[in-house]
Formats: sequence, structure tokens, C-alpha cells
Amino acid sequence: MPQSQPALPTNRAFLVQFRPQPAGAAPAYAGRVEHLASYQVARFHSLEELLAFVVRVLTDVQEPPDDS
Repeated sequence: MPQSQPALPTNRAFLVQFRPQPAGAAPAYAGRVEHLASYQVARFHSLEELLAFVVRVLTDVQEPPDDS
């Protein structure tokens, strides 16, 4: 049986771990993010920091344009 291609590209996969928040605390977004293909890791203290990391990594791993 032929293998099918993954539905989602693995070079665009991230693991995001959020720190637990104390009960009753206002929602806060802090934790750790890892790009699974390159093993780049960052800690974040806001959604903005998390998204900035993801955008930077995806920009770095973006395939060069086809010159054909």
C-alpha cells in the first residue's frame, strides 16, 4: 500500500506548553514553545511573544521561491 503524504507539513509543527494559572487568577498566557523540526525553543509571557516566535520560525523555514 503506498504511503500518503501527511495532511499537514511537519516543518510547521509546534509544541506549546502553557504554565498553570492559580485558581481565580486572571487569564495569563505564559509558557514554552518548541518548533519540532528545528528544535528551536522559546519561553513566552504573552500571546504576542508566542506569535512572534511562531512567525519568526516560519519565516526562517519558508521554502525559497521556485526559480523555474
